[in-house]
Amino acid sequence: MLGVGALLRPKSIPTRRGTQAYECGEDPIGSAWVKFNIRFYVVAIIFIIFDVEVAAVLPVATQFKEAVLNGGAGLVFAELFLFIALLILGLIYCWVRGDLEWVKGVTLNAPKK
Repeated sequence: MLGVGALLRPKSIPTRRGTQAYECGEDPIGSAWVKFNIRFYVVAIIFIIFDVEVAAVLPVATQFKEAVLNGGAGLVFAELFLFIALLILGLIYCWVRGDLEWVKGVTLNAPKK
């Protein structure tokens, strides 16, 4: 089936214009590769980590009442506490390293005499 389509379709001739990005009929200006600051990626990764944390904690939190009735509340609480404590330690680590600062200070070395 794919071979028949390849045989029947018209042959395309690559041109310079055909390999360029299409920008609403306008001729492209500049490069399509835009360099982003690495801080955008760090903030996005930290957001994703905490977003996944919420998705992981919510089901456990909704079943906590059932665990209390069945006598397993201590284990569920310990698991949640350990999980959240690990995330908080990771946040503190990022904070101490300065990864959450948008504008980092520049330290200048004093000239040696």
